Amino acid sequence: MPTRLTISVPSDYVLARDVCSYGYFLLAPNFWVPETGTFWRVLTLDSGPVRVGITQHAAKDWDLSSTQRHTKKLPKKLKDATGKSLRVTANRELSKDDTAQTKAQIKRMLRLDEPAVTLQQYHKLDTRFRQCGRGRLMRSPTLFEDIIKTVTSCNVQWPSTITMNARLCDVVGKRIEPSARARDAAHVNMPVPEHAFPTPEQLARTRVTTLRARCRTGYRDARIIELAKLFAMRGKRPPTLDAAWFEDPKISDDDLRAALIDLPGIGPYAANNIMQLLGRYHLLPLDTETVRHGKGYLELQGTDAQIMKKVKAYYERLGEHAFRSYWFELMDDYQTRKGPSWTWSHRVAGSFTASKLD
Repeated sequence: MPTRLTISVPSDYVLARDVCSYGYFLLAPNFWVPETGTFWRVLTLDSGPVRVGITQHAAKDWDLSSTQRHTKKLPKKLKDATGKSLRVTANRELSKDDTAQTKAQIKRMLRLDEPAVTLQQYHKLDTRFRQCGRGRLMRSPTLFEDIIKTVTSCNVQWPSTITMNARLCDVVGKRIEPSARARDAAHVNMPVPEHAFPTPEQLARTRVTTLRARCRTGYRDARIIELAKLFAMRGKRPPTLDAAWFEDPKISDDDLRAALIDLPGIGPYAANNIMQLLGRYHLLPLDTETVRHGKGYLELQGTDAQIMKKVKAYYERLGEHAFRSYWFELMDDYQTRKGPSWTWSHRVAGSFTASKLD
């Protein structure tokens, strides 16, 4: 039978705003449903995969799909939900260990360990996002998934990134149990995910040809497997790389970035992006979107290289919060054109490209 959990959140937390704060909320096995204000996700536990539905409300009428055009204010529904506990429904019974793992993964994914005071400090530095409360950036339940998602976002358009992640889950990831699918089928009337994101062990055993032909990963295939082997358990022996080391706030920024650059397939852009996913927001992952943003939003002029240099200098004034403001400016641009991010469905957002935003 399903298990229901309650998770406390920081006093300023708003699920719809904060889970829809970064593009990974649109990548499998994540699934946001604006019509119900529910975030679906398949998590991998020691006991196997489990699908969870996460909400922050009790009302049945919670359609966010057409709340309003993008403004600096939160809709009343979201403002009223601020700081309320999350309601989590798992599609199968969870043991005590399962429950602990589920809560830990959700807390990492939603950055619930980031206190409200940190965001207050950020809003003093950049007051533009104080009214809407933006500050947290959604990420994955594990560092390994964040790394692979970053690799799938390099040198490719957004629709292809969505396809790669969906195929990785469907082809390599483990599917929830048939009995569990049957038990919650009556409560789910949409194509929510059934497969978990593949573990390092699963990807380490996958053939390069499978990733290229069936998951459409292109040149990334061998690199993904190399990364998986570094993070996978080696029988009873621990992985070659310790994910906890990368998560340790005591590790210096320079040492952490150097270690990331040493990983297969991780260049400067990917390293900087993984840094922000680890809570190190002072570096910017610069790419073609940076140039588009610099030319359009910031009205900078020059060659692409010159604009990237000017963008980097522009945000340096924000210090340890530089990436937050850079990203929320990008999001503002997207939302002005496409509506608030919590109204984005997978069907619509899956077609986003820079050319369609110009």
